[in-house]
Amino acid sequence: MAISLQKGQRVDLTKGNTGLSRVLVGLGWDPVETRGGGLFGSLFGGGGGQNVDCDASVLMLDENDKVRTTNQVIYFGNLKSECGSIVHTGDNLTGDGDGDDEQLYVELNKVPSNIQKLVFVVNIYDVVKRKQHFGMIKNAFIRVVNPANNDTLLRYNLSEDYSGKLSLIVGEMYRQGSEWKFAATGNGTEDTGIRELVKRYSA
Repeated sequence: MAISLQKGQRVDLTKGNTGLSRVLVGLGWDPVETRGGGLFGSLFGGGGGQNVDCDASVLMLDENDKVRTTNQVIYFGNLKSECGSIVHTGDNLTGDGDGDDEQLYVELNKVPSNIQKLVFVVNIYDVVKRKQHFGMIKNAFIRVVNPANNDTLLRYNLSEDYSGKLSLIVGEMYRQGSEWKFAATGNGTEDTGIRELVKRYSA
């Protein structure tokens, strides 16, 4: 049975899941439905009713919480880490439909020893030009699945109001000794894209 997390909670991922070496990280969201322009459209500068193109990415951080090279940023423009431990399955342009909108596979045993933390983030593509923000998204979540049996190990639903926020730092997977843990982060930021998010963790 999946563990349901609240913001700020941390749980063991590999401890208690003997032999777990590969996980699927699924992220999902739905656009808020609007009826025409009206007040909602005017409030958000005409953004209502458009597709909100969210992009999920993962940042590979060292022991100082820093990204050292561009190869340690896995996103729609770089779908596989240089070490082969992380693979992004591709971009979803709308967020429509049930289930995961974007997925990443992580081979925990292949993550280089100098990488201590994986930070999962979501941003809105071309957010300034589109005049969009995460108040136009609902039902956002992250879940971690054991692909060997398709069991969902944990799930974190982001239930806060993220109006005005342009990016989300969703969750973190990090080492503790020989084990991996997961932290539900759920922080909204005003970073306008993946480059700005990376700057938060640049050396």
